[in-house]
Amino acid sequence: MRYLPHTEGDVRQMLEAIGVADIEDLFATVPADCRLTRPLDVPPAQAESEAQGILQALAEDNARVSEWDSFLGGGAYHHFIPAVVDHLVSRSECYTAYTPYQPEMSQGTLQGVFEFQTLVCQLTGMDVANASMYDGATACAEAVLLTIRAAKQRKRVLLSQGVNPQYRQTVATYCRYLDVELIDIPLTAGTTDPEALQAQLDEQVAAVARGKLAKKKNEVAA
Repeated sequence: MRYLPHTEGDVRQMLEAIGVADIEDLFATVPADCRLTRPLDVPPAQAESEAQGILQALAEDNARVSEWDSFLGGGAYHHFIPAVVDHLVSRSECYTAYTPYQPEMSQGTLQGVFEFQTLVCQLTGMDVANASMYDGATACAEAVLLTIRAAKQRKRVLLSQGVNPQYRQTVATYCRYLDVELIDIPLTAGTTDPEALQAQLDEQVAAVARGKLAKKKNEVAA
């Protein structure tokens, strides 16, 4: 009765309210040859714990990224998240139920982003860090724009083909109407070709976006 709470009396009352004799009358417009006249070929009902066990056994047939190499990319790479992270972000003062851009009293998301950016600056010695991007592609493009602005007169950006192609397309879209030259750097054995990269490096290069296929996150260097 957990998911089907209506009693026989409830069903009769509803049928009387809509003016039909029984449930079968609700399907009278469906042609007889299209209707199933035998019981469904399904196993007997299971308790919730038993059903979870069955589903878990079926899920074991799936190939998991924790056991196999994934070439999908898209910013999802092998990484480790300490257990304390889940504990902290699950505290009510560290998250909001809506978006971090709404004026609720609890702005834990913004606080978390601020703390992360501050720690990144302390660890790397950078003057500024931005962790509020929704996705890797946008973050990559914004990082390229940041280096272009900081480099002022430098107008060349080197993009490794090891960087996710969607990221490179986003960078190209951001720079479409800017006076910026985007140059692709080929790969050697799955990593950025160091000789090709060195050949393009000069005083006009504002940024280098490089990456390693499947194993590492993409990164941008000014």
